[in-house]
Amino acid sequence: MCIGCHGISMYKTAYPEVYSVPMIAGQSPEYIVKALQAYRAGERSHPTMQGIAKGLNDQDMADVAAYYGGTGRAGK
Repeated sequence: MCIGCHGISMYKTAYPEVYSVPMIAGQSPEYIVKALQAYRAGERSHPTMQGIAKGLNDQDMADVAAYYGGTGRAGK
């Protein structure tokens, strides 16, 4: 699911507003987990990411972070 938005260079989403979507490949796994936890807790406010994060448990978040973080896999 992540690569659909985060794996496209220069991708912008139009909901809820025009927003440049960051690439996550190579991002720190710790940062990815903290960002997902913040979306799940409502501390970060993008509705799509909040909805996705609320469906993830802590192990799911760790798995996503391990896969994309530091590996450069997203977008390949």
